[in-house]
Amino acid sequence: MKFAYLIEPPFNDVDAEGAVIGCDVDLARAVLSDIGEAGFEPIQTEFAELLPGLADRRWRMTCGLFATKARRQSAVFSRPIWALPDGLLTRSEDIATFTGYRSLIAHPGARLAGVRNQEQALTAIALGLPKPRVLTFETYDEAAEAVRNGRAAAFASVAKAHQGYLSRRPDPALSIQTAPSAEKAPAFGCFAFALDDVALRDGVDRALTARLGGAEHRLMMRGYGFSDAEIDLITS
Repeated sequence: MKFAYLIEPPFNDVDAEGAVIGCDVDLARAVLSDIGEAGFEPIQTEFAELLPGLADRRWRMTCGLFATKARRQSAVFSRPIWALPDGLLTRSEDIATFTGYRSLIAHPGARLAGVRNQEQALTAIALGLPKPRVLTFETYDEAAEAVRNGRAAAFASVAKAHQGYLSRRPDPALSIQTAPSAEKAPAFGCFAFALDDVALRDGVDRALTARLGGAEHRLMMRGYGFSDAEIDLITS
């Protein structure tokens, strides 16, 4: 059972011993075991390859993605496994200046870093950020480095991903600003499957329904920095 992930703690990561960890990986491993799918094999990739890899059978399931209307044209999705607000990674000296997407838009020279095919840059563009002011990168580390070296004023992703990055690579020069809910409400992430792999999706959904919000699931998610209030968003 091949499972695609990208390095984005606390969702997916590799520890010092080389083991693949993270809340998405741990949950996927558990629910696949629940439905009798053996031989769990995590495969590291880049964000832009997650959905194409389902279509050409390089893997059968991916880590959590926002289940947008456009993505539903090329994949089917599980029930939500987390709900998260967007966030901006900025230089600490700019934390009071860039408080959300609109504050970034208001500064004509400010550029936004984003990872290819992620939704946050599209949100900024929809709110009025000109496309030429968006810098696109293939990996999280490249986008974060663009903020660190001044090429970009901010990097848009989910706030939890920024928290995971700074927990792994502490840097007092960088800070996180959660996007105001008026600009972007928290969005739901789901496991993704090939369009014709509905039976696997349905089995995973049954296992998720049995697990989400239970004591074992809450303990696991707390270990990755999720509060009970955040977990409650996906248990109803």
